[in-house]
Amino acid sequence: MQRTQAGWTPPGPGRDADRERGRMATAEPSPRQQFLAFLHEDADTLSAEIFARFFAYRPAARAMFPANMVEHRAVFMDVLVYVVRSIDDPDAEPAMMAFLSQLGRDHRKFGATTEDYSAFRKSMAMVISQRLGHRRTPEVDKLLLLLVRATTELMNAGAAKDTGPAFVEATVVEHIRATRDHAVIRLQADAPVPYRAGQYLSVRTTLGSWRYFSPTIPPNPGGQIEFLVRTVPGGDVSGPVVAGTRVGDRWRLGAAHGSMQVDRDAGGDVLMVAGGSGVAPMRSIIVDMARFGENPRVHLFYGARHPGDLTELPTLWRLSITNPWLTVVPVSEEAEDPWWLAGADNRYEPGMHSRQTGTLADVVTSYGAWSDRRVLVCGSPKMVEATVDRLLAAGTPPGNIAFDPY
Repeated sequence: MQRTQAGWTPPGPGRDADRERGRMATAEPSPRQQFLAFLHEDADTLSAEIFARFFAYRPAARAMFPANMVEHRAVFMDVLVYVVRSIDDPDAEPAMMAFLSQLGRDHRKFGATTEDYSAFRKSMAMVISQRLGHRRTPEVDKLLLLLVRATTELMNAGAAKDTGPAFVEATVVEHIRATRDHAVIRLQADAPVPYRAGQYLSVRTTLGSWRYFSPTIPPNPGGQIEFLVRTVPGGDVSGPVVAGTRVGDRWRLGAAHGSMQVDRDAGGDVLMVAGGSGVAPMRSIIVDMARFGENPRVHLFYGARHPGDLTELPTLWRLSITNPWLTVVPVSEEAEDPWWLAGADNRYEPGMHSRQTGTLADVVTSYGAWSDRRVLVCGSPKMVEATVDRLLAAGTPPGNIAFDPY
């Protein structure tokens, strides 16, 4: 599974921001709501001014960022919104702090220094203060101070705590074109790669830019890594990676991100909902669980546009045969493959759960609320949002749902 380079998208910024704006339309806005409205009103111009001021202070830092900053600035603003929403919220603040610490560890691969963080803090405070103008109040100023301190000091502290290498070099040893739009890429790293089953890694391919890919297998002392990469329409990296990766290519594997996991000691069964290459972290978790004799029951709904796009189904089916706690339900939005997928391996073996037709959100919630399950969701932003919203509407407790959207 792949994620955009601009940065790890914080949990649910778009959906929660829409709800925030809806509340603002019906009540006197609080200082937090006023600040959020300010961040939304001209986000790209605001972020462009912050980065321009930062590059004026630290010209050499420009090389850390892509030539086209549009996507990076958009994700940067999502991060600011997420931090402002989480400040002083006892339920959300711990996750926000962990996220920023993790992001700081990841930025070690760019060579970010304490001086860079200090200059960025100064740039944020100066630009935002100037653009707030008459809207500044003591309460808004307090939020601004907490925002700039959190986004720079927590990242810098997270980077300082990580004493290991910023990245590990790896060699592509196999490239399998599963379908026109999917490729399985296997690498041998020069050293063991630190991550947890279910997490994703910051990866730099031969194209020179960093992206986020999810391993399909758990970590191992031999340093073997496997990624499932899907071509994203309009993407400038995923297509060339799927079509152009060659055995012998050298990649860099950076810091691990993500919070999805199955706590085997916590009790309770698990529902997994995976769309497309979002099956990668789920498969990694399942393979890791298969090492143990006893596990919670896991019900995996694995979906894609066409039946032939379910490239991981044969492997998942074999895992379910030898692990009775695992049930795999294939789902496709279309009932038949197009002509160009006619050769795909979408055969169904005796005993395999019958394939369901429809969206994952529709199929999963047709079985009820799954209110007794811990729920993991992974896929495209649209798929994650639709599935989570439908589960909540069906009665799934919000605290039971975990996802790492990209």
